[in-house]
Amino acid sequence: MKTRPSHREKQLSEDKNFLHRFGYAQELLRDMGGFSNFAISFSIISILTGAVSLYGHGLTYGGTGMMGFGWPLVALFCMMVAASMAELASAIPTAGALYHWASLLGNKRWGWYTAWINLIGQIGIVAGIDYSVAFFADGLLSPVLGYRMTETTTLIIFALVLVSHGVLNHVGIRIVARLNDFSAWYHLGVVLILVVSLAGFGKGELQPVDSLFRLGETFSDKPYWLAFLIGLLQAQWTFTGYDASAHTIEETIHPRVRAPWGIFSSVAFSFVAGMIMLAFVTLSIQDVHAAVSADNPFIFVISQALGSTFGQVVLWMIVLAMWFCGLSSVTSFSRMMYAFARDRGMPRSDWFARINKHYRTPVAAIWLAVILSFILALTDYFIKLVNPDTTYTTLAFLTGVSVVGLYVSYGIPIWLRLIAESKGRFTPRHLGPWNLGKWGRTVAILALLWIAIISVVMVIPPNQNAGIALIMMMIVLLIMDLTYYRHHFPGPEAALQVSPEELARREAEFHD
Repeated sequence: MKTRPSHREKQLSEDKNFLHRFGYAQELLRDMGGFSNFAISFSIISILTGAVSLYGHGLTYGGTGMMGFGWPLVALFCMMVAASMAELASAIPTAGALYHWASLLGNKRWGWYTAWINLIGQIGIVAGIDYSVAFFADGLLSPVLGYRMTETTTLIIFALVLVSHGVLNHVGIRIVARLNDFSAWYHLGVVLILVVSLAGFGKGELQPVDSLFRLGETFSDKPYWLAFLIGLLQAQWTFTGYDASAHTIEETIHPRVRAPWGIFSSVAFSFVAGMIMLAFVTLSIQDVHAAVSADNPFIFVISQALGSTFGQVVLWMIVLAMWFCGLSSVTSFSRMMYAFARDRGMPRSDWFARINKHYRTPVAAIWLAVILSFILALTDYFIKLVNPDTTYTTLAFLTGVSVVGLYVSYGIPIWLRLIAESKGRFTPRHLGPWNLGKWGRTVAILALLWIAIISVVMVIPPNQNAGIALIMMMIVLLIMDLTYYRHHFPGPEAALQVSPEELARREAEFHD
């Protein structure tokens, strides 16, 4: 007697059949629920990484007003970007995400450049997150173990953190998904502990609330209007990486609804939780000049407010949250590379598109993500050896690369969607179940305006080296395109020619 398929089985079958419409086999393990999909983006955004590691940057350039005005300003526009991306994820639910959207809405060359620009941003975000872990851990360990913190010691810890993330991603999506689920609750728990501690057990009185909205204060040599714009890097880098919900869409059950909500809600929840956290941290500052002058302003503020012992405990909890953030980022990065290699868009695509039959993970892509992220930080390390008088910080360099790379790649498919709409090639019937209705076009235009502004602001002096690095990478991409990929990249359109029998054969390989 046959048993009726469960609701989960029916949904898995529906998800697989919809993926087949785009010519792709269900090779990755589809085991992520809605919360897990939200959690991976929420963990990569990680208000305990971006807002914390660049807290000194924001405070130096924009003063305390950066937290009261800069954070919500950036969050508002990032929610518009996220909403526009969520619409496309609902319409085209493949792991290629941005690059696949650009290919189908524009053409395969738009898709190829979108993929590589996104990969550049992914390199920057993994490097920036894991360097933040190393920077904070090094700063906390050095006085305890009695060694002097240097660029070299931070780089060593950075390498160890990257390896730990590579190993865990290697062994499977199930363990990473569960750690991501835990990470989301852990982030909220640490924020709650931090806020309650500062509000009720701080050593000094909290400053008046109006100090959170004090404009005109900067501790840089820039005019305030320019300094404020530069300081937006703190919030802007925090709100990156939420495309992870789209990159893991082939591992998510009921993806056309759950992944879009994962993209949008991860930004919205991060905005609210981050605003509360930054408010209490900033109101705890007793001497802004002393905080700005410290080697690590955030560590200084927390240590002064909570004391050395309890303050150290809270800071180590934050370091662990950063570690979770990096773990999720490697997952997202590797899935993007896997999807791109699957369509033969990068060197040795046959290798990087392989899925390990035992772990059901793209092992080669995972370790390439680790290696490329280390190389980016190592490049900055050697630049500073040659020119030790540089004024920018490694974190500003890495985060500038990631913000521009990621947001330009976010913007390309949004722009192509508007063009496709104007030509009648993308209509309301192409939208998925998650959509903005008549507001979609307006939100997309505002999102593109914001992306254009920040792409300039994030690489102006003193962070011009990030711009130089991005230009050099683009030159390499042009050479690669014109010498080979212009005529040899088949694009995701080629997948549409794959027969149902071939899709079934590929899927059967993982069920032997």
